[in-house]
Amino acid sequence: MGGLSIWHWLIVLLVVVLIFGTKKLRNVGEDLGGAVKGFKKGMQEADDQAALTQKKADDTTTADVNAKEKAE
Repeated sequence: MGGLSIWHWLIVLLVVVLIFGTKKLRNVGEDLGGAVKGFKKGMQEADDQAALTQKKADDTTTADVNAKEKAE
């Protein structure tokens, strides 16, 4: 008792296919895949932007240290 067996999942899958049809399920799958790709692209762009900002901050700090050393 407790968990669902493979037969229970197959029956659920069959009912879902009968209710929605394969074309509707395919469209839902494509939409979900597109959303995941868009999310991954957005996360990559955010990481790239954060790295660029950090590099600019590091360059500015290095330039400030170099300027102070030359002044001394």
